[in-house]
Amino acid sequence: MQIQRVDLSHVNQVWPMVEEFIASALEHSKNDYTVEQAKTLVAMGNWLLLVAVNDDGVHGAATVSFSNRPNDRVAFITCIGGKLISSPETFEQLKAVLGSVGATCIEGAARESIARLWSRYGFEEKYRIVGVKI
Repeated sequence: MQIQRVDLSHVNQVWPMVEEFIASALEHSKNDYTVEQAKTLVAMGNWLLLVAVNDDGVHGAATVSFSNRPNDRVAFITCIGGKLISSPETFEQLKAVLGSVGATCIEGAARESIARLWSRYGFEEKYRIVGVKI
């Protein structure tokens, strides 16, 4: 399995192959984004699209936003679905791809089961995010 960054010029060609993975991931986002909004953010270059591929096709996808802090450039995983981080090897590839675009750390909001899974790769809980509509 290879983790690859989708160039902005190819996003619309690749989107039909990844939409189901993105939609599945967004089911857990408590209505933060719709699939259409995610596509727009990726197509406009606000989010980066990553895919997990092998000779059989696409097996997972993720979207990533970036923010700069005084000590880090954070790659924040906005949604992830399918088999993208499924082994230590694919996680190392993810780190390399994100590092190649300037990221110095990776973060993401995760439900408890995903936080446990990602702890295998060195992720530590930093804080819990809660919210309320006003």
